[in-house]
Amino acid sequence: MATVVLTTVGQLLGGPIGAAIGALAGRAFDQAVLFKPKGREGPRLTDLAVQTSSYGSQIPALFGTIRVAGTVIWATDLKESREKSGGGKGRPSVTSYAYSASFAVALSSRPIRAIRRIWADGNLLRGAAGDFKTELGAMRVHLGHEDQPVDPLIAAAQGVGETSAHRGTAYVLFEDLALGDYGNRIPSLTFEVEADEGAVSIGAVAQALTGGAVAGDGLATVAGYAASGGDARAALSPLFEAHGLSLAGDRLVADGEAVAQVGGDALVRAVNGKRREPAERRSAAADGVPVTLALGHHDAARDYQAGVQRVTRPGPGRIETGMDLPAVIGPARARQLAAQRLDAAWAGRDEMTLCCGWDALDLAPGAMVTVAGEGGSWRIEAREWEAMAVVLTLRRAAGGGAPSGEVASGGIVREVDAPHGPTILMLVDLPPLGESAASGPVIVAAASGGAGWRRASLLALSDMGEATPLGRTAPPAVMGVVDAPPGVASSLLIDRIGAMEVSLLAQDMVLADAEEAALEAGRNVAMVGRELIQFARAEAIGPARWRLSDLRRGLRGTEWAMTEPAAGDPFLLLEEDRLFSLPDALLSAPSVRIAALGIGDVEPVEAVVAIDGAAIRPPSPVHLAARDDGAGGASFSWTRRSRAGWRWIDGVDAPLVEEAERYMVELADGAGIFRRAEVAAPTWTWDAAARAEDMAAGHGGPWTFTVRQMGVRAIGRPAVMTINP
Repeated sequence: MATVVLTTVGQLLGGPIGAAIGALAGRAFDQAVLFKPKGREGPRLTDLAVQTSSYGSQIPALFGTIRVAGTVIWATDLKESREKSGGGKGRPSVTSYAYSASFAVALSSRPIRAIRRIWADGNLLRGAAGDFKTELGAMRVHLGHEDQPVDPLIAAAQGVGETSAHRGTAYVLFEDLALGDYGNRIPSLTFEVEADEGAVSIGAVAQALTGGAVAGDGLATVAGYAASGGDARAALSPLFEAHGLSLAGDRLVADGEAVAQVGGDALVRAVNGKRREPAERRSAAADGVPVTLALGHHDAARDYQAGVQRVTRPGPGRIETGMDLPAVIGPARARQLAAQRLDAAWAGRDEMTLCCGWDALDLAPGAMVTVAGEGGSWRIEAREWEAMAVVLTLRRAAGGGAPSGEVASGGIVREVDAPHGPTILMLVDLPPLGESAASGPVIVAAASGGAGWRRASLLALSDMGEATPLGRTAPPAVMGVVDAPPGVASSLLIDRIGAMEVSLLAQDMVLADAEEAALEAGRNVAMVGRELIQFARAEAIGPARWRLSDLRRGLRGTEWAMTEPAAGDPFLLLEEDRLFSLPDALLSAPSVRIAALGIGDVEPVEAVVAIDGAAIRPPSPVHLAARDDGAGGASFSWTRRSRAGWRWIDGVDAPLVEEAERYMVELADGAGIFRRAEVAAPTWTWDAAARAEDMAAGHGGPWTFTVRQMGVRAIGRPAVMTINP
């Protein structure tokens, strides 16, 4: 007796995957053993999502368009650069170290057409427009043709004679990729690779992987496929199993493609004079069939990430199973395939043995047939030549049923894919924000841009044109411009009537409401012009446009600037982690000039700020009063304020902060200042003799009285009142 089963065609096959191919299609492709344990490990979706660098790692053969991680095949040591930043607000400077690396990542063992998007640690590194979100020197794509040259960077590092061109392997070379965004390490990269134009048929994939030994016409297509495994059989198994394909000779056959009918009068009822049963039926237990099957796949609607479709059958059983299909298909089709495989497992419980005449030798194992008197299609699992008869072992194939209706891909958090764009740079001389007193001016750089902007490098520019690196900007600040200014209000009251409208730089910048406790903690404080404003309510009124209300005006001694906000003035939300404090060494000059250079900047963007020292300048005194002293003179008084202790937690007098209490007072009229004095208490008397002297000199009033507190590092803002004779 001789037996021919599906594995007999192994000698036909060859291909680029693996050294010894073995049998391409055997019982592993048959529905009867679809869910039985297998002694092999084929490609899994997780294998395509994790970047490797181990020696001997397999490089898949890619078809269509799919997202893969690849294998690092060459890398340099990390390149170190030193950056000094900080030193502002009386804090010590910080020296940080930035790193970059050059490396090559192999993607496919067959040629590709192009690379689209690239993700690093799940975040976009390269957008659909080809723009990069992180700094790098260059990126070169080697498409994997047999005549591709060596990469010049690898050749320069290793020597031309020692450098492989990696012909037949598609790979990407990154030159000096900045690693600061990835914890100063080479990130885990995934690539959207376009290996073929459009979808590819399963027959074309099989033909390519077997060197033309196996093909099929009219088969299903996939948008992308990653073939890997020890041989061509392992590489194609997930694709064949998911679609219910088997091999008949050198042709692929799908469920339901019956080529002939067997049974009926063609059955043999006696062999060598001995009677035998021409047909035997067997059926396995129902609870041996899985009740649930989950099919994993790549979903283009989810940026080619993994999707899972799960189907459940009615009836007895507790077995749950799954299968990974490293192909790009939609969720509806994935659910349909999962239902078909579950249906195939259920139908495959039925097995039949037929004793046929010699004509059955024309039927190859793997072929689909119909059986006289039986419904549905049956697959030939084995063909045995037994004495003068041919015995066919058949298994019922799937009926082709599938669930109907819409199937969603599920939600996905997708990063905004927008060009980095130009940098918007703002320098701000901050007033006191904390509860303690600053020891020097506080100048911060705020930078941002459009939706795709991330960070930029900062440079301090001297009058001689020299540029000193300061490090990188903080993350994007929430910035914009004033569309409608808030109008006139009091710094002593909450303005529940007025409002301010602003346009932010990007639609992904968001403002939010804040309750009283959050406001007390410093939430929703913004610099508008040179006034510090806090808002409790933020209402979106259009794309990137907001209406801010419940305003606290002129905070931290900035009431002097309340008349300045106008349409077109800059708006900056003050968040400490989004502000870069300039080092104290830059703040001794009257002004400071800073340049920023980001990925989207054609040339450096500059900003200049005059150093006024708002953080070290005492606020103006309040509650000015003047009264006759009863002797022909006048007495002036006021109340001191402090640049520290703004929350007034203890309810007593504000801390002095300065080394001594001193004030500069001035009297002026239309001709200018005619009397100036320095006092050590919040009072001053213009005695009768001085007043008579000044009036005799032509200063007959009305007069302007000005008082400033003299700080240890700067003179304070003026408080002014007008008095009449």
